[in-house]
Amino acid sequence: MRASDVMTTNVITVDPDMPVQDLATLLLDRGISGAPVVDAAGTMLGIVSEGDLLHRSELGTERHTERRHSWWLRHFVAADAREYARAHGRRVKDVMTTTVATVGEDATLAEVAMLLEKRRIKRVPVLRDGKMVGIITRSNLVRALAAARTMPLMTDHEDDDRSIRARLFEDLRQQKWATRVWPQDILVSHGMVTLWFSSDEPEDNRRAIRVAAENVPGVRHVEEQIVPAPLLPAF
Repeated sequence: MRASDVMTTNVITVDPDMPVQDLATLLLDRGISGAPVVDAAGTMLGIVSEGDLLHRSELGTERHTERRHSWWLRHFVAADAREYARAHGRRVKDVMTTTVATVGEDATLAEVAMLLEKRRIKRVPVLRDGKMVGIITRSNLVRALAAARTMPLMTDHEDDDRSIRARLFEDLRQQKWATRVWPQDILVSHGMVTLWFSSDEPEDNRRAIRVAAENVPGVRHVEEQIVPAPLLPAF
């Protein structure tokens, strides 16, 4: 499997000039822990996560640094300046991480997994010609692993599987009742389709989506996986 086979394509992104308080509200409301930062042209500028909001002056959690006088400690000054900007900055561009690990659409899942582990990160953007086309999180890899329980290893059927996935998603896009189906909810390997549904998805919808998958040429088997519906944050 490749990055394009499991990535989330409906990615929530933020503008570099978004106020930090609005960012915090967005993360809470959408139940996410981070988001890529992109400009008006769709070019990725960085990524911002909950970790970037931990040390804030409003909360009294900013890191305090001692004044340094020794000339050989001047390289610490830049780090202190960054910490100050993160603690007091009012815009996403002031707190975001700009050095971001990325992968291309053809990256293997093994390469993605190693990158997540090596960099100790939870998500990696997927780029095409410098533009972000998706994102892979740890949960995307867990889904792929769960689907692999019943799927043979992909060999020369990889292109056929991608055609099946694209055909099924395009068919579903034309149905008014399939508004909550996203590419990352469909995994195909060796003609075997795994569909991921939220537990609050109506049974009639699940049945119709399964039927649609069974009618795509080349599909050998369809399996459903149910995940808990996202919970609203408690206050």
